[in-house]
Amino acid sequence: QVQLVESGGGLVQAGGSLKLSCAASGLSRSSTYFMGWFRQAPGKERELVAAVTWSGVTIYYKDSVKGRFTISRDNDKNTMYLQMNSLKPEDTAVYYCAAAATWGIVSTSYDYWGQGTQVTVSS
Repeated sequence: QVQLVESGGGLVQAGGSLKLSCAASGLSRSSTYFMGWFRQAPGKERELVAAVTWSGVTIYYKDSVKGRFTISRDNDKNTMYLQMNSLKPEDTAVYYCAAAATWGIVSTSYDYWGQGTQVTVSS
């Protein structure tokens, strides 16, 4: 059974930093899953923020987070991270980690989801 568990969200002032973690279990190491961080703000669609291959190669950043967010994976710990710096109020959203057997930037491409963690950036 695949399980993705996010942690690390919270309330931070604009310009601050947060680091999200996503602990994955049940995904076979022999599989080539793509892993991504999505976010969804109230009234908006869920959008892909960043993604890596199973081996940890970064393959996508949303334009608005380039230079501020860094995605990474620790295969030994089966954990994915999202380091978020220079946070802005518009980064406020529920952040989800997800896994996909087939690469895509839309949420429907992803097979497994975490429960989400709230990130709130105050101005």
